[in-house]
Amino acid sequence: MPKSKSVFFCKECGYESAKWMGQCPGCRSWNTFVEEIVDKKRPTAKKVTKYATSPLTLDQIDVMDGKRISTNIKELDRVLGGGIVPGSMILVGGDPGIGKSTLLLQTAKELTSQDVDVLYVSGEESAAQIKLRAERMGKFNSRLKLFPETDLSIIEEVIDKDKPQVVVIDSIQTMMSEDVSSAPGSVSQVRESTSRLMQISKGKNITVFVVGHVTKEGVVAGPRVLEHMVDTVLYFEGERHASYRILRGVKNRFGSTNEIGVFEMSDIGLKEVPNPSEYMLDGRPEGASGSVVACSLEGTRPILVEIQALLSRSNFAMPRRTAAGCDYNRVNLLMAVIEKRLGIRLGEFDAYVNIAGGVKMNEPAMDLGLVLAMISSYRERTLDPGLVCFGEVGLAGEVRSVTAAPIRITEAAKLGFKTVILPLSSLKGVKAPGGVKLIGIKSISEAMDYI
Repeated sequence: MPKSKSVFFCKECGYESAKWMGQCPGCRSWNTFVEEIVDKKRPTAKKVTKYATSPLTLDQIDVMDGKRISTNIKELDRVLGGGIVPGSMILVGGDPGIGKSTLLLQTAKELTSQDVDVLYVSGEESAAQIKLRAERMGKFNSRLKLFPETDLSIIEEVIDKDKPQVVVIDSIQTMMSEDVSSAPGSVSQVRESTSRLMQISKGKNITVFVVGHVTKEGVVAGPRVLEHMVDTVLYFEGERHASYRILRGVKNRFGSTNEIGVFEMSDIGLKEVPNPSEYMLDGRPEGASGSVVACSLEGTRPILVEIQALLSRSNFAMPRRTAAGCDYNRVNLLMAVIEKRLGIRLGEFDAYVNIAGGVKMNEPAMDLGLVLAMISSYRERTLDPGLVCFGEVGLAGEVRSVTAAPIRITEAAKLGFKTVILPLSSLKGVKAPGGVKLIGIKSISEAMDYI
């Protein structure tokens, strides 16, 4: 029998060591080494055709960026940067049950309707299970082929035979290569499987979608090198029991990483939400203090969200601080600014801050909305329901300018808001739409005076 040995791998960067170490010498991460049993002598991997056998000049290279394939799902195309680049490798991560497989099956349906051959490889579900889910989405044509398999050697043979233009791997943690003796889902298996799929993608100019599970920390399970190898990393976010989903790009070699796509889960699959601002503000309370609408910019898309704050006198020596949808440390910082610059004693109050709808917004332009919501709750003053605000708050209490102020104002006017509070420095060269009043402020004290 072939000899085997025990090897330790770093889950973050894939660094290999003969013994366990507390800190990885490669990426300097702590407690990331895991032990695996591997063959002492591993077979050589199959040779895959590369782009060229000799170096090329820039003039000899054919640029593929202008030949993107549209998925007919506008929200997905927005996040990808305009469509699918042939020969790219795209990793889709998210919590279990969030809708990763549903999204990719819908993408396969739209691609096959454009006469694009798609091979859907599933290592978690049988063909009958996938068909049951597909029947709820509508009619598929014969260009979509299902292949329940986990062995990469067999998958590569099928790809060579059928020559699909797009391949979906669901999921990378179930794939296995005979060249690695460890179990599927281990660091070495995930690394080897991703490497083989990348060679197939680049060598044969095939677009490969890879589904990756995430850990409890919210990152893709397996070695961090998995994210480094692929061209695009997309995260599917949202509460599992909520109806909305947000697709966010965290890495994209062919487009921006600031765009988001908003979907709504239904019984027939995922539906696009073309106007997320209207969706997020649905059901907003009337006549309640501590509620204000703020404008955040995700890439080129402005989104209006409702910020809610509740300040109540604490019954304990240590007041509670809770933040949902925004940065907890940012809320504490803004409360300290309010205490110091406005003279309002908040140390005796419990503070609960929430962004309605369950979305997560961390843009600095949300600062002014957080401050106004907390002051409104503290003073028990109801804000004008037709008010929108945005601006970054500094430690001196000043309200600093933010980018794309005209786009934010236009979005507010589109949804019927009549008053916009914004940094005074952002008013330069900005024209107010008809019926919209712009109020420029320099500090949070001026904002409190307006309240």
